[in-house]
Amino acid sequence: MRFEVYRYNPDTDAKPRMQAFDVEVERGMMLRDVLLQIKAMDESFAFRHSCGEGVCGSDGVNVNGSNRLACITPVAEFQEPVVIRPFPGRPVIRDLVVDMSDFYQQYQAVDPWLKRKDPVPEQESLQTPEQRARLDGLWECVMCGCCSTSCPSFWWNPDKFLGPQALLTAWRFLADSRDQGEEERLDALDGPYKLFRCHTIMNCVEACPKHLNPTGAIGHIRNLMLKKSV
Repeated sequence: MRFEVYRYNPDTDAKPRMQAFDVEVERGMMLRDVLLQIKAMDESFAFRHSCGEGVCGSDGVNVNGSNRLACITPVAEFQEPVVIRPFPGRPVIRDLVVDMSDFYQQYQAVDPWLKRKDPVPEQESLQTPEQRARLDGLWECVMCGCCSTSCPSFWWNPDKFLGPQALLTAWRFLADSRDQGEEERLDALDGPYKLFRCHTIMNCVEACPKHLNPTGAIGHIRNLMLKKSV
């Protein structure tokens, strides 16, 4: 099966190019397996990968125009040639490896930890089953970046717009009954760019390999802001 992969080394190449590889595919093969075979053919080829189970989120790439996690993307889904590129909107470090610094900075900007004002309990902070259920669809994010790097608003303003992943994380803590930092979290999200650059294009929902809904989370934050402002 033929695969065309993006090749670019900024230190040596004047411009990017596409390179074709013919790979022997087998039943049940994932795209990560193909990338490993290409790596065996050409050791200079660079891509990120780790667990191979869709947990670490490190091997995100753009396949035929859609962001995917290579390790859980079956090769059988595609017809040749399969075109593999790096995430769009991110500076390329080498081949399929991109600079995700803005992505991680935006994640850190939402303070992704529980904030407590009351004394910390000696053992644990209890939740009812209903309170715990509110977190389903939020905590499963593996921070692969598929959503944010498919979002035009994040491409245009990566230093200002927090992006789908960071805003999903923000709602994960706003929705948590154990968190007591709601007011300061909402104040930090106020303004024309951090939250309200989302135009509900919903590329993020389509791209998420865990089938999460960042657009829905952004809507919940907006509703909460409106409720608090009335």
